[in-house]
Amino acid sequence: MSLTNYTVADAVALLQLDRPETRNAINTAMLTEMLAHLAAARADDEVRALVLSSSDHMGLSAGADVREQLDGEGAVRRMELFAAVYDELTGFPKPTVAACHGACVGGGAEIAVACDLRIGGSNLRLRFPGAALGVPVGPARLVTLCGLSVAKYLLLTSKEVAVDDAHRWGLVHKVVPAPRTEEAALALATEIAAHPPESVARIKRMLHEWDDVEGRSRAEGEGQVEWQRSGPGLPYAG
Repeated sequence: MSLTNYTVADAVALLQLDRPETRNAINTAMLTEMLAHLAAARADDEVRALVLSSSDHMGLSAGADVREQLDGEGAVRRMELFAAVYDELTGFPKPTVAACHGACVGGGAEIAVACDLRIGGSNLRLRFPGAALGVPVGPARLVTLCGLSVAKYLLLTSKEVAVDDAHRWGLVHKVVPAPRTEEAALALATEIAAHPPESVARIKRMLHEWDDVEGRSRAEGEGQVEWQRSGPGLPYAG
């Protein structure tokens, strides 16, 4: 059974997480599907922008599925896939927009900030619990978005943030009623997709080269995988 949905319309690809019974907790199968869809969107010349959302506006994702049945090797493999998804989204050559509604926690929050732009639903509950869980993740992409001071607050406290603060700190660019989050994200992506794709891709590439966010993302991902392999790692049901 598929855990994601992927469609293309009007030059915009829509990738939805579709596991609402678990608040879209992310497991190995979902990560594998996401990477396949991202590869398809990257290769499709008809796709000029990508929206990442979920089938239920009550939550983008509650993060990693710590109830997934894995052995030690499987847990490392899952972390490798998480790092690959973060890197692929961060370095995606076309504009990306995340629909951030409801629970947007841990891996879900990291996926959101790996996108270029974010629409915030009125019910957003954003949290980066890395410090509380001991996970070495967050700085690579977050500092770029909101600056060192806010990134420290979010990452070191692991506090939950509502949409007003997320908007004030630049983490989301627009706030809409929760049921309209995906609609607003698609509208923004469609607007960007109307621009010449070569120009958009060039500008995004320039921004990333000067900021080196992709290099930081790769380095952070390597650290996450090593932490899973030789450190305490994320919990899993073995």
